[in-house]
Amino acid sequence: MSASSSPGTAVPATDPTAGPARPAAVGGVLALIAIAAVALNLRPGATSLGPVMEPLVDSYGQGAIASGLLTALPCLAFGVLGLLAVPISRRLGLTGTVVASFVLVVAGLLLRPMTGSFGMFLALSVLALIGPALGNVVVPAWIKQHGGVRTVGLMTLYSVTLAIGGSLGSALAVPLSGSGADGWRDSLQFWGMVAVVPVIVWAVVLTRTGHDFPPAPPAGRLRGSLLRSPTAIALTIAFALQSLNAYTQFGMLPQILTDAGVPPARAGLLVAVIAGWGMVGGLIMPTVIARAPRLPWIVGGFGVLTTIGYLGLLLAPGASPVLWACVLGIGGFAFPTAVALIPARSRSPLITARLSGMAQPVGYLLAAIGPVVAGALLGVTGSATTVLWFLALTGLGLAVAGFRAALPRMVDDEISD
Repeated sequence: MSASSSPGTAVPATDPTAGPARPAAVGGVLALIAIAAVALNLRPGATSLGPVMEPLVDSYGQGAIASGLLTALPCLAFGVLGLLAVPISRRLGLTGTVVASFVLVVAGLLLRPMTGSFGMFLALSVLALIGPALGNVVVPAWIKQHGGVRTVGLMTLYSVTLAIGGSLGSALAVPLSGSGADGWRDSLQFWGMVAVVPVIVWAVVLTRTGHDFPPAPPAGRLRGSLLRSPTAIALTIAFALQSLNAYTQFGMLPQILTDAGVPPARAGLLVAVIAGWGMVGGLIMPTVIARAPRLPWIVGGFGVLTTIGYLGLLLAPGASPVLWACVLGIGGFAFPTAVALIPARSRSPLITARLSGMAQPVGYLLAAIGPVVAGALLGVTGSATTVLWFLALTGLGLAVAGFRAALPRMVDDEISD
């Protein structure tokens, strides 16, 4: 069953908005390799920084401000640069956009550890984030365009490999740096060499697809504003609130838990448990979306579980911290769900591209507010309790937005003239 055909949203065998039927340009094996290669490389450029942040900023004579800037940079880059994904892919095609952007990724990742200026390191970091920022938007649209009957499987592979890549970036950062004072440079450069793989693979794909941005229907039925679609708006809000929680959890939750009385070592372990559940969510949610008849209640439930997890940390932080971490981790299934809903709630590949170009960049920009608000609350009140209450409220918002986004509605129908 295709990810675009959940119960209650029958899709005709021949969709007039999707253009004439044609043989798949990309074979099954090549499509699997292409998605795995690009997904594995969408996160390490960002997640490999944190574990080596201290020696990195020390090497440039910088301090906490520089660390904070580098921590916030991926979320901001994914938002701002992601807004350019659809205009760029109109010119280069979906596949061409991946190839061109990852050439820049390779250059940025290889060159930034070699620079002696922090300003240049920052600029090259932005260059290295262009590929992930555009890939976040383009890859779901590419899967919709070329996936066919493999759409659900490719979305599952994408979600799982995305989580694996992010985890590997963090887990391998210190081992790859060795014992030298400047070992962090070798650690970061490693991912530049790995990023050559998607360039090669997607260059091969490009020879099969050519310019593959989906054309607009002749009648222009699908050119209406996405702001007319309640589903698109709800999906953007859900993506924003889930990302807000994820970035706040990874960046600040260890400190929040420590302030609440959890030992530092256990606090780090709890955050790792939350992240580990993300791989499980990526594995099962694309199939659930394609098959579950009560999907809105399931997706809304992720927001409720997020709130329950924070309330557990508030009311009984030391009683069962692993339980609350698992509850928050399952609540985090909202992320792979939001990503998989992009092709599932759009019929035309053109609308998938536009919806991805709205939900993810705008969502990331809104998500950047979360760590800022959490940090301000922690600084003003000096109490983790206030931050946890704030995050618990965002879980309720996620429940409402997720429920609406998962209703059996197609964005194409909501915006058609």
